[in-house]
Amino acid sequence: MRFHASHTALYSAALMLAVAWLSAGCGGSDVDGGASPLLAFGRSATPALPPLTKNQQIADRFGLHSDSLAWNISSGEVRSGQSLSHILSPEGVSSATLHHIATEHREVFDVRRMRQGKTFWLFRSALDSTLHHFVYGINDREYVAFELTGDRTVHRDKYPTDKRRSYVEGEVMGSLYQTLENAGHTTTLTYAMSNVYAWTIDFSRIQPGDQFRILYERDWVNDKPVGLPRIISSEFMHRGRNFPAFAFDQGEGLDYFDETGASLRKAFLKAPVEFSRISSRFNKKRFHPVLKKVKAHLGTDYAAPKGTEILAVGDGVVTKSSYTRGNGKYVKIRHNETYTTQYLHMSRRNVKEGQAVRQGDVIGYVGSTGLATGPHVCFRFWKHGQQVDHLKEDFPPSTPIKPDSEAEFKDVCQSLLAEMARREIADEPTLAVAGQ
Repeated sequence: MRFHASHTALYSAALMLAVAWLSAGCGGSDVDGGASPLLAFGRSATPALPPLTKNQQIADRFGLHSDSLAWNISSGEVRSGQSLSHILSPEGVSSATLHHIATEHREVFDVRRMRQGKTFWLFRSALDSTLHHFVYGINDREYVAFELTGDRTVHRDKYPTDKRRSYVEGEVMGSLYQTLENAGHTTTLTYAMSNVYAWTIDFSRIQPGDQFRILYERDWVNDKPVGLPRIISSEFMHRGRNFPAFAFDQGEGLDYFDETGASLRKAFLKAPVEFSRISSRFNKKRFHPVLKKVKAHLGTDYAAPKGTEILAVGDGVVTKSSYTRGNGKYVKIRHNETYTTQYLHMSRRNVKEGQAVRQGDVIGYVGSTGLATGPHVCFRFWKHGQQVDHLKEDFPPSTPIKPDSEAEFKDVCQSLLAEMARREIADEPTLAVAGQ
């Protein structure tokens, strides 16, 4: 896959720097002029420890591993209608211990919140089969461990988490969702991309031939991916224009910037509905499909299934949450002295007049109330009191990279570009292309 020549040169330079660093070795010369050893502290004088057994690995995951105590561990799933006493009473746990767990540790975890299908573990001493611990998996990231002997303590913690990076590139031949799925990558990456580019690319206007490269990161717990992927760096070639994005935190939380340091976050989202399609554009001489006459259409229609969330495109205050015969159920938001937006034909409204909303808040759901032939949202945009085509407006970005962060940001960009260049070479035979 190829991008603009200027960007290609930048990738090549970054890759050459990385190769030169690797060629120079992992250290400089020592004081005597000889080559430095690969290991900074010399070779290990002791043999490596033997790998943990399966039971030791499980115990280590919950902070229960001990060199002086071996465990026999069994596991199961909570069945429908099963409580803690149903699980532990047959194992010989006393009613006094069950009462202690249920009452004394309720602030840490209320055992009444145990759910069907969740996994639990029983830790018995390999020496005398005494049941010492009951561990319950609260969710993909957290567990709670109850001590059943001694002081009957409890601790709630998170599983160890690995962060793993992946890379994908390709050309959109169908939808981005299908393209990524065909390439064997998580389809939730589509949502992560839409969040990164929500202010710069209208994903309802993605077209065949658009290209992308994505370096992303996911949390892995117990050898399973959890949560949404996080974009580390990416490029999206849309309608002949390249949109780079680099994740960077300059002290105000993680945000995304282009290669010049300009923020991708702008005052307004590109569209009020994710993954919709434009069914009718701003047109002052459109033939109205219901009224059967030429009537100005001073908005943009986004077709989407009934019930799809409609988002506020920017911060503001709701000035109207009402119904008219033409608009159906609609919401109007005043963003500032310059801009106002309106969202028509909702199936249901989710805000009230006078309510303050933030960019991305769900203000209603797609419907076909009023003069509408099918489920969609008619999105209208006012600038200085005049309705305008929001797709032709160029909104300024928010806070760019600050001067005192410029050097660090430049280094991060170079490092990420070099990593993407290395992965592009390694992954070149397996491009992500929908339909293959």
